[in-house]
Amino acid sequence: MAIEFPRVSVLLVLADSGDGALDAARRALAAPECVELIVLDNASTDGIPQRLAHAHTDDARVRVLHSGANLGFGAAMNRGAAAAQGDWLLLLNPDCLLEADSVSRLLAAAQGGALVGAVVCDARGRPDPASWRRAPTLRRVLCMMSGLARFERRWPALAGVNRRDALPDSTVSVEALSGALLLLPRALFARVDGFDEGYFLHFEDLDLCTRLHRVGVPLQLAGGVRVLHAKGGSSGGRALFVARHKHRGLLRYLAHHDAAARRWPWRALLPALVWLHFALQWPRLAWRDARARAMRPR
Repeated sequence: MAIEFPRVSVLLVLADSGDGALDAARRALAAPECVELIVLDNASTDGIPQRLAHAHTDDARVRVLHSGANLGFGAAMNRGAAAAQGDWLLLLNPDCLLEADSVSRLLAAAQGGALVGAVVCDARGRPDPASWRRAPTLRRVLCMMSGLARFERRWPALAGVNRRDALPDSTVSVEALSGALLLLPRALFARVDGFDEGYFLHFEDLDLCTRLHRVGVPLQLAGGVRVLHAKGGSSGGRALFVARHKHRGLLRYLAHHDAAARRWPWRALLPALVWLHFALQWPRLAWRDARARAMRPR
């Protein structure tokens, strides 16, 4: 008698994401639970979507959908979810490399109907701080931006968004998950109308977490599931572009989800502080972009 696996649709958004996306796709397709891989091409110019489609010509599970423009991460994911046929959605960054049992372990952590994330790590095995964090609030963001969060162990009221305690090895309830890898029932994604397309890049994952939590959906971090995340596959040479949208997303998130950010005087002060923070980062990010462009093959 054949074993019936849960039906998982894997969604992968590409935007000049580099060769690593080919490995990410191959690993996702190797999971027995993967019934389809839907690739959303946000107007890539690196040829990777075409190479991926060619590499899997004989695999009917693979579909590449071309948007014709860069719609942003959330908008592309929404289109993929609308085309998906699986009972579960695995929202995967193109620089996240699954292990053979990653999907099955995430499903086990879902406990029938949770939003689940994993601990994403760099090549040295160091966890990304975004894997273990709290939901952003005005106070937490101000503590992080000012550097006061460094003293949270002595004064917990100064805690920022990133947690400083040890990562768990088991599945635990959390306030927020990293959008690098998210698993949830397709029905739950539809219940909250998917991602808010007002976010172009960054904070759409936190917004989704918050809206799902408000309707009673548990958020679970599968602490024992570690996934390699070659961070920034789609942002090489575009650090300023990414940072601008990250700061914009932060303002949108706080305006939607923290009443304190909508009250005077923060309603006026917060945008100035956030864009000042961006301006202070500008020289370093511009130098990084220039260096990345100089290192590209000619």
